[in-house]
Order: sequence, then structure tokens, then C-alpha cells
Amino acid sequence: MGVARKKTYYYFILPSFLTILLLAVYPVFHCVYLSLHTIDLKLPHVGQVFVGIQNYRYLTGDGRMWRALSNTFLFTGGSVALELLLGLGIALLMHRRFRGRGLFRASVLVPWAIPTVVAGMMWAWIYHDQYGVFNYLLTKLGVVDGYIAWLGTTKTAMFSLILADVWKTTPFMALLLLAGLQMIPHELYEAAKIDGAGCFARFSRITLPLLRSTILVALLFRTMDAFRIFDLVFVLTHGGPGNSTETMSLYGYKYLFSYLEFGYGSALAVVTFLWVGLISTVYILVIRRIGR
Repeated sequence: MGVARKKTYYYFILPSFLTILLLAVYPVFHCVYLSLHTIDLKLPHVGQVFVGIQNYRYLTGDGRMWRALSNTFLFTGGSVALELLLGLGIALLMHRRFRGRGLFRASVLVPWAIPTVVAGMMWAWIYHDQYGVFNYLLTKLGVVDGYIAWLGTTKTAMFSLILADVWKTTPFMALLLLAGLQMIPHELYEAAKIDGAGCFARFSRITLPLLRSTILVALLFRTMDAFRIFDLVFVLTHGGPGNSTETMSLYGYKYLFSYLEFGYGSALAVVTFLWVGLISTVYILVIRRIGR
């Protein structure tokens, strides 16, 4: 009976296992395979030429790749840091009891529910150098003297991208942190109040220590997502001006689908995958260490 049950379990697991192999594992290995070849669809008669690690050697001397990598780290660090601070504040506010809390929670999640491409088109109009509401408000408030092409200059394009991403994904960070806050026993705060602890003391001695694991999990998800950013950059700047906002995912996309060089483009995708894996591993090790 035990053997029959085990076989039944395997039969139920097999479809999911095959689906994962087909949709997740196989594409990764196929991408690695392509990265070891020179494949230029502009020259189809050449075919696939095995070159080993030549594409990866070329990567080390590719200045544009290094700039895309630094842009990716800058975007990831700036957006995730701001999302953590704003998300924690919003989560603390949503955790409190007040009239209209349900409506507030629903409205906070609206930006996250909007598709990224739609949000990108919306922000493109907000940042418009002639008709954008962003310029209009800053001019009325006296912050700037005249309208600025926020997406058209190297000094402001990355900041504009980060701001748009923070608006879009801060609700996701807040939702994860709110789940962690609701797991903290309310009795701890009541005991701290009886002992005379103020708001800051309760936050620093109870909330933050008990929320560390949740914060790390939220940072893990958001860092992985931000490091692979493509759609928002593609819609708003397409990597410009002067490649100042070009990320690793966008750079790989251009080689794959604009330059039609599948070998080098696959190598860029593999490098991006390895960076995401490294960052994830570091987060997981830290989470495990805190959980002990």
C-alpha cells in the first residue's frame, strides 16, 4: 500500500515537474548553450559556430556592458532603498486602526495593480517637457524656473526612472511589510506601554527586531525584480539619453532582437542571471542566519 501511495504522489507531481523543466530549467540551459556560440541572424548562412567562452571574454572588455551594469546597480539600489523607507511608513499607517482604513488600503494598492507598460506611458506624459504635470507643479511651487526634459538629460533621466518605479512598486513592499507587522503580538506593545516605552522605543525595540526577516524577504523580492528591470526603462527612455539609463536586461534585449546577435545577447542574459542568483544567495544566507 505504501509503494502504491508513493507512485500516486509521483504521478501527481510529475506534470508540475515536467512543466518546470520545460518552462524554467530548459530555457536557462539553452541560453547557456547559445552563449557559447556565435549566432548572427543577419548572416544566416554562417549558422552556429562554437566559440567557447569567447563571448564572455568580450564581455569583460565591453565598456557599454559595464556601464549598463553600473546603471542597473544604481537603479536597483536607489529604487529599493526608497521603496523600503516609504513602504515601511505606509505599512505602519495601514496597520493602525482608523476610519476608512479599508479604502486607504485599497487605494494604496492601485499603482501596483496598473500594468507596468501602462504606468510607463502615464509617467511619460507626466514628465513631458512641454505639457507634463510634473513640470507644471514644480514651476508653480518655485522649485524650478522653467520646464525641464526630465527623460531627455543624463542628469535627470535615472532619477526620473527611479521615481516612477518607486511609485509603481512601493505598494508591493508595503503589502509584504504589513503582513509582517500583523504577525507581531499586540501584547508586546501593551507590555511596553505599561513599562513606559514611548513610540520610538517600541518601534526600535519591538517592531524592527521582529520585522527583520520580513524586511529581508521583501528586499529579496524587490531587489531581484529591480535588477531585472526592462519594461519601464524600455517604455520611458529606451536606455537613453546616451545609454545613461540602459540596464543589463535592456542591453541584452538590444543584442538579441535589434542587432540579432543571439550568441552575445545570450551571454549578457547569462551574466544577468548569475548576478541575480548571487544577490539572492546573499539574501537567503542572511535570512537563515537571522532565523537561527
